[in-house]
Amino acid sequence: MTIKASKIVHRGADRIKIEMPFNVQINKLIKQIPDARWSKTMTCWHIPYNNKSFKLLEKLIPDIEIKEKPILQSKFDSPFRVTPTYNGPPSVHGTPTFQITHKSQDVPLAQVTPLAQVVPLENLFPTVNVSPTINKTVAIEVAGLRIFIKLPKNDMDVHFICSFRFARWDANNFVWIVPHYQNTLELLKEYFGERLESVTQLTHYENQTSSTEKRLIEEDTLLLIKTKAGRIRAIFGYNPTLTQIIKKISYSNWDVKNKWWSIPFSDKILENIKAIANIHNLRIQYEQETTSQTKKARLTPFDIPNYRHTPECFILKMKELRYGDHTIHTYDSLFEEFINYYYRFDIDKIDELMIISFLRYLVIERKVSVSYQNQSINAIKFYYERVLGGQRKVYLVDRPRSEKTLPVVLSEDEISSIICATTNLKHKTILMTIYSAGLRISEAINLRIKDIDSDRMQILVEQSKGKKDRYTLLSSKALEIMRQYFQVYKPKVWLFEGQKGEQYSDRSIQAILKTSVSKTNIKKRVTVHTLRHSFATHLLENGTDLRYIQTLLGHESSKTTEIYTHVTTKGFEQIKSPLDKLKI
Repeated sequence: MTIKASKIVHRGADRIKIEMPFNVQINKLIKQIPDARWSKTMTCWHIPYNNKSFKLLEKLIPDIEIKEKPILQSKFDSPFRVTPTYNGPPSVHGTPTFQITHKSQDVPLAQVTPLAQVVPLENLFPTVNVSPTINKTVAIEVAGLRIFIKLPKNDMDVHFICSFRFARWDANNFVWIVPHYQNTLELLKEYFGERLESVTQLTHYENQTSSTEKRLIEEDTLLLIKTKAGRIRAIFGYNPTLTQIIKKISYSNWDVKNKWWSIPFSDKILENIKAIANIHNLRIQYEQETTSQTKKARLTPFDIPNYRHTPECFILKMKELRYGDHTIHTYDSLFEEFINYYYRFDIDKIDELMIISFLRYLVIERKVSVSYQNQSINAIKFYYERVLGGQRKVYLVDRPRSEKTLPVVLSEDEISSIICATTNLKHKTILMTIYSAGLRISEAINLRIKDIDSDRMQILVEQSKGKKDRYTLLSSKALEIMRQYFQVYKPKVWLFEGQKGEQYSDRSIQAILKTSVSKTNIKKRVTVHTLRHSFATHLLENGTDLRYIQTLLGHESSKTTEIYTHVTTKGFEQIKSPLDKLKI
């Protein structure tokens, strides 16, 4: 790329005009030069007309070709020399006489005796060579991903430091904190130059490891904390290679406030990070987040007098709007908790500030999950906006960002071991049906005998999530065991019935799976929904198009189905770890 730098006069000041084609990366570099500005009229960048700015430009962009280099003259580069002379020691005689001579000759040009209340010498003679005394008062400490800068107050220095992204002032420790990017330290050294007193590389640094805990971490340590939300919290010092690898992991994000990376948890992701850490000789420290013991329990009828249930109009309105049974049950439970938190107040007189206070109570004292908090907001809004017909409101408490987690997936061998460990015929039929068709637990218990189409080898799933119907697969092995189950149990309406002919309960299916998993060597956290995740992932690994999988699962958006592309092992056998190429 070609860049042209030339001198211009902009608003009465000398500037360096930078002409070049548009480039986002170079624009970011130019912004790091103190007092760099963009001119809309000239459609170009311009920087101060001095040697320091121009040298910094060459330092930031060393590979560009400069067609026209401006001849710069510092205010200290002058053909004159100023020499103070004293009639005696300055401590005794006080005010000196300044003798001004030309550098090419020693003939005095003038003698100036400064008086009180006169214009400073550098204003009378702007090209006088006045050599300032350099005070080494800038100290830099590098600790992990942060650089701490201690320096006296100076507007130019502050302007330069603020040009770095996320730079901030720590008022408690009186230091500037700058993120430790790839070339940040070199730029700081170049800028401060001889004023730099010391640069200290700390071997350990203090880092936030949770919302309430700080810990000293060694420079060569990679701390991995598995959180209760199903993510990995990665805390480590400055390491560009490891940072670039983490950036490429789907749903990874950098927590600016706490200075850690948050990554979805999976066994393969964890092993890849550990392999890279071993290559860089990082000591790995793996922990699991402990459950807080200070979490408050939900209020029960035994905790407060006059415990109230959700008003009937709330339930009727949801049925009128044809909400699903599961949604009605969830909203009913959440709204009941809310109205009993304010058991002394009339429900219709609870105001917005009280609602905000309750939502903060859920987060701070009850320590509920993100989804629980969001559903509580929805239940409260439903009553005051839909049931009472109030105006729609946006409450001052922001909705939390949901954390993206990867689903737990079982291998085909692990699925086989679970099914083989299930000896009861009905129980085995239930688990095989759920896995073979990719069913939700609610869809399995709502299946009727008429929904099984053995001629077309399909299962009809009626009025599932989102009030949608769909067809999914009927496995030949599942059909075979269904016929054995029919002959023994003879269900009448529902495909899976209880002892009295009622629908089978979801808790019973969960208990069946838990018992079967306990008989195997599987250490993963397995739920009934894990069978659905495994069904989708195995289809993808066997070459099924993602659009067909979306249809079979009943996903409204393809983005929901794409989550399985991040957990599949398809193609992993073609990728070699960089460790395999090392001669060790």
